[in-house]
Amino acid sequence: MKIAIYGGAFNPVHNEHVNIVRAAKKFLELDKIIIVPTFKSPHKNGTLIARAKDRIEMCRLAFKDIEGAEISDYEVKRGGGSYSYVTCRHFKKIYENDELYFIIGADMLESFAVWREPEEILKCVTLAVCAREKEEALKAEIRKYVNRFKSEIVDFGYVGGAVSSTEARSLSAVGEDFRGYVPEKVRLYIRNNKIYEIPGIVKVKNYLTDERWKHTLGVVVTAAEHCRKEGIFEEDAVIAAALHDCAKYLGNGSAELKGFVAPQNVPAAVIHQYAGAYVAEHTFGIKDEAILNAIRYHTSGRENMSKLEKLIFLSDLLEKGRNFEGVEKLREVFESNIDKCMLLALEQQLNYLESQGKPVYPLTRRAYNYLKEKGI
Repeated sequence: MKIAIYGGAFNPVHNEHVNIVRAAKKFLELDKIIIVPTFKSPHKNGTLIARAKDRIEMCRLAFKDIEGAEISDYEVKRGGGSYSYVTCRHFKKIYENDELYFIIGADMLESFAVWREPEEILKCVTLAVCAREKEEALKAEIRKYVNRFKSEIVDFGYVGGAVSSTEARSLSAVGEDFRGYVPEKVRLYIRNNKIYEIPGIVKVKNYLTDERWKHTLGVVVTAAEHCRKEGIFEEDAVIAAALHDCAKYLGNGSAELKGFVAPQNVPAAVIHQYAGAYVAEHTFGIKDEAILNAIRYHTSGRENMSKLEKLIFLSDLLEKGRNFEGVEKLREVFESNIDKCMLLALEQQLNYLESQGKPVYPLTRRAYNYLKEKGI
């Protein structure tokens, strides 16, 4: 038989996962394709991750109409960190006389050389790869792979679209619809069981205009997509992003701001960050000072900001709905160096305020000087 193994967190399983399985099955003429949800991926620490039993059930719902597809709970039952070489070795013992493939995307092929025991994987299976959006990038990675491992690899010709588990997860966390990201049965399962929903956060939408809510969703997604490489817990990033503007439209006489006292000499455009931290704590029940500070300084910045503070500041500034001169350059830098991006963003903000004759809040000036003096 010809059998393929397809592993991953599937957190959640999305439409491109299904498309990849269909394409691999057709191109490789597979008799069976084994879907293997991880117990705990070594690369997913700090992620909003669904319970293993829910991810297995979501996979069952997503792949049940594909003939020959079966869901394996091997890694879940094994427990501990999930490593592909162990899984491939396991299935090679079961199907020792069959032709085995291991399905990965171009992004995984790029890092394959630093996986645990890559040579052991290749003793058991042939890699089968597909592109994620950029076909030329896959061809380059295949050349590197062949030069490095001198091993066969199969490109099964599928070019995937831009569907993100992170985006689906983060939208679900704040109670927003993510129709179109995942199979409909999976979407309903997530919604009905509130798989990723963060209790209490969903009501923030009631405090915002439609336009501001759209912006907030952009900040949530941007923060979620960038948090892992900065070592920030995804849940913390989503909470801070969801609540960063929660006091934007509250008047001084609102019940939520009873007892709130703003610092002296704060420009009008900045007050909502302090009010937001107050409302996040007293109305939404957030007690984590790191999250509160990320809300408290998301407009002004300050010296010696935490990574979470920088993440929310930049996500607010650079979410996909923002459009201003220089935004694409800042987004490019954000992908590689958060401190450099902070410095450039603060410099641009100071130049704009000064050119418009607007007051510069001292915290913003100190934030810029702090990074400048550090030689960022």
